[in-house]
Amino acid sequence: MLLIPCPWCGDRPETEFRYGGQAGITFPAEPESLDDAAWAGYLFMRDNPKGWFAERWVHAAGCRRWFGVTRHTVTNEILPEAPE
Repeated sequence: MLLIPCPWCGDRPETEFRYGGQAGITFPAEPESLDDAAWAGYLFMRDNPKGWFAERWVHAAGCRRWFGVTRHTVTNEILPEAPE
């Protein structure tokens, strides 16, 4: 089982968490000017690397806080990031 390091609760089993997607995705500056293709790109197009990847997680069954980690997508090794 994957252990995810919650900055507030410590290492906990993955079943306590929900994946929040790729970290660093910013909301469009002028959303009213985007066409359907641009909105689809913003909503659905994400990186899918083989290697280190910045992610967002929420500790749904614990402190309920959002935080970021960097996870290796092949080995599932996790590097904790500073709390936000």
